[in-house]
Order: sequence, then C-alpha cells, then structure tokens
Amino acid sequence: MAEVRSACAAAEAAFDVYRTTDTGDRAAFLERIGEEILALGDELIVTAMRESGLPRARLEGERGRTVGQLRLFAGVLRRGDWMGLRVDPVPAGETPSARADLRLRRIPLGPVAVFGASNFPLAFSTAGGDTASALAAGCPVVVKGHPAHPATGAMVADAIRKAVRASGLPSGVFANLTGPGIELGASLVTDPAIAAVGFTGSRAGGLALVKLAQAREIPIPVFAEMSSVNPVLLLPGALRARGEAIGATFVGSLTMGAGQFCTNPGLLLAIEGDGLDAFVSAASRVVSEASPQTMLTPAIHHAYEASVEALRKHGEVTALAQGPAAESASAGRAAFFSTSGKAFLADKALAHEVFGASSLLVRCADEAELRAVVAACEGQLTMTLQMDDGDTALAARLVPLLERKCGRIVVNGWPTGVEVTHAMVHGGPFPATSDGRSTSVGSLAIDRFLRPVSYQNFPPALLPAVLRDDAGLPRLVNGIPAA
Repeated sequence: MAEVRSACAAAEAAFDVYRTTDTGDRAAFLERIGEEILALGDELIVTAMRESGLPRARLEGERGRTVGQLRLFAGVLRRGDWMGLRVDPVPAGETPSARADLRLRRIPLGPVAVFGASNFPLAFSTAGGDTASALAAGCPVVVKGHPAHPATGAMVADAIRKAVRASGLPSGVFANLTGPGIELGASLVTDPAIAAVGFTGSRAGGLALVKLAQAREIPIPVFAEMSSVNPVLLLPGALRARGEAIGATFVGSLTMGAGQFCTNPGLLLAIEGDGLDAFVSAASRVVSEASPQTMLTPAIHHAYEASVEALRKHGEVTALAQGPAAESASAGRAAFFSTSGKAFLADKALAHEVFGASSLLVRCADEAELRAVVAACEGQLTMTLQMDDGDTALAARLVPLLERKCGRIVVNGWPTGVEVTHAMVHGGPFPATSDGRSTSVGSLAIDRFLRPVSYQNFPPALLPAVLRDDAGLPRLVNGIPAA
C-alpha cells in the first residue's frame, strides 16, 4: 500500500536523526506530547466516550495514565541507565595489544509498528505504552489506528504531530495510519523499514503478525500481548475466614470495564472444603445483580455471547449465575460458571479466554489436583493468591509453579489495575505474550526496542559521547557501578 510505504520510508529517513537527539531533548519531546494531549481538553473524552461506550471517569483516568507513561519515560531518559553503559578499559600499564578496550551501549532497533488496542483507546493505543516506550528508545513509530475508535486516535495523533513540529523533529518520527485492518496491518509488518512490532489484541491477530514478521527476508521481533485468563487461587484458609467477602470483591474485578481488561479474573481455582460454598453463594448473588455494560464493539459483544453460550452448553460445566437481561443490544451480562478439576484437565477448551465479564470456577479435589490444574494452565499475565496466614505453607509450595506460568503474582488483591511503575511486569509466557522476557507496561518496556553494540579499541574522538570517560552517566566499569 502506498500510504504504508510512504510512512515507513519517512520513518526510516528520520531514524538516524531522531536516535541521535540529545536524551534531554527527547525527554522534553515526550513531555510535550503529554501536554498536547491534555490541551485537547474535554473534546477528547467526549469523543472517546461516544466511540467506545466507556464512562467518563474511566476515560479521564486513562488519559491521566497515558500522560503519566510519557512522563515516566522522560524520567527514564534523563536518568541515563536505560542505555546499559559498560566500560572495560585497558588496565593501567597494559598496552591495547595485550587487552582490548571494550565499551558497550544499547541503541534503538529502528522504526516500530504499533497496533492500537480496542479496550484502551488512550493508554494502549495511539500514544499508549508501546508508542511511548518506542519513542523513548529513539525509534520512530508508525501506528495502525484501531477501527473501534478512529476519531479518538486521530485527535491523539494530531497532538503527537504538534509535539513533533514544536520539538523541531523530522515529520517521519510519527505516523498514524487508518484503513482496512488486515491488508494495512500486513503491509506495515512486512515493510522492510519496520524493525519491530508492538501489538495488543487477540491471540489470532498476534500470531498472524508473528508469522508475517518471521516470514520476512529479515525477520523482526513482535512483542504481542494476546491472551490471558489470570487464574485466582482461593486457598482454604482464606475461604474459611472470609469466603463471602472474597466473593463480593471478586465480582467487582470481574465486571470492571465490562470484563474487557487483559487482566480480568476469568478463572478461579479452589480446593473443596469449608468456605468455598460461602464464596460461591456470595459471588453468585452479586453476579446476578450486576448491571449489564455496553461492550466496545458489536463484534466483541457477539464473540462474548457465543463463548458464554458454549460454556452454558458444556456437559461438565454448571451455570451458577448471570446478570439481569440487557436492554441494549451490545450490553454484556456477567456470567459465573463452575466445573470440576477432572473435567478441566480433560478439556483444554475450558482454559481459553472469554473476553468479557465471565469467569469459571474449577473445584479441585485436593492439593495434588490443584497443582495439576495450575500446571495445565497456559502462560498468563497474572496469577493471584487469595490467602490467610494459615495458607503460607501451601502458598510457598505453589509460588515456584506460579512463577513459571506468569509475569506478575498478586497476593490478596485482584489482577485488574496495572500500575505504571518501574517494578511492573505486564507480560508473561506464551500465549499471554509472544515473548515472555518482556513487559509492555512500566519503565522496562523500553528494553524491547533496544539492542547492545560493543565498541572495541575506539579512539576517544570516534567514541559515542555517552561512552567517553567524561560522560558522567551511570555505567559499569569492569563490572563495578560508577558514574
């Protein structure tokens, strides 16, 4: 497609200029993007409400998170440790022929294609975490706008372009493309100028992009966040002590945002025993009272209804509760089901994600069956332990297994609510993400778009400025931290 080729060529032309900008200037550019987004005012929120069906408070919070992510990466740039500087100089008294002078830094990969998400029209879309981290790394970005919120994406794209112009940067640093999804996306991923891909969406969509990227003459990495049911383990002591309270708070997490969060608690695991029935009773009551919520698109609503109906018809699944009938054609009703550990282990389909406010409780006979169910789960973004002090020994036996299965382990909380911090991991083993070594949220997200380069026996005049002895930046010198 000509539009794709033009945007990618401009990004390639801008790359060397942009990646060599002063990091302080790049930090100021990210902050300027945030200012331009805020300057859009209430019109941005109203537009996003109209296109997504999401409430004002949610979108205002999401706008704050979007701006906060940009400011977070500005701080990362100014701190300097993101470059991973390492210096192994020739020891005093030795000649270069006896020992090489080696210096290392990380440089950006090149132009990045970013696919906006449907469920976060601001924080995971045009100026979301993938865009912010790629721009921070020094990579131009070409966004494929999501068709669920085209006007919102266009407004944010205009704000980014204003920041590009105000910062004196080449126009190719950022582009926003809209159009037929499959054709445009395929053209973008296969364009030779694109060096990496950031994606948030379905497993089918993510795997299609991975396949395209690997089939290129020069394969490129795809960092795709795809599928997660975020199992919550309800341990016996916690159920006995507060099973009813856990049931009520669970539904609050389940129905948040109509269940359209990537960290929605879609799977509950428990051992048969005292307290489990109290949990089920409380959760069922609150689910049956949960008001239907408008889902993001008719297609997403249709897929949700089909998945819920499949669970309802499953011979080994019991329907526990469903929310009241919806007045709107696109409103999703919360749903709660249960099955046995034996049935779950016999049918892999029961572990598949249902994108919406539906959750399946797996009732395990004992600890051995609980461990078998956890082991059978696919890779996840999160796993959660609801536990009391009496559960500590059991939790200690489970944590090593959970570590192998997910990117974030939560204790006595719920997986919804992803903080944008330095210690956050929003990633996990396949199929939660296509590369379980990475995160799409938090300051470590910048690592996805950088690669190391080592400089051997470079004269000082030829060295990148950040690797010279007088650079004053954080670094390891012979493996020892130094400024």
